[in-house]
Amino acid sequence: IETSKRVKAWWFVAENGKLAVSVRYGTQVLELAKGKWAVEVPAEKDLPSVLEVLKTAVLEGELDAAMDGASKKLRAGFEK
Repeated sequence: IETSKRVKAWWFVAENGKLAVSVRYGTQVLELAKGKWAVEVPAEKDLPSVLEVLKTAVLEGELDAAMDGASKKLRAGFEK
């Protein structure tokens, strides 16, 4: 069975006109650093290298704390 699925965009154009990429855990956008919710991509051609850096950060556990916080927030929503 084939069905359509709406996928939320994980990129957007920032106010300065540059491409920005956010990282999600479920429906939650992860805070990558204090007050930083996205990575700015200098040019579209740089997107693959930025995604590789994000992949490496995930594999090395650098986003574990942010994912843990998002997970707790998500679970708290089900407890109500």
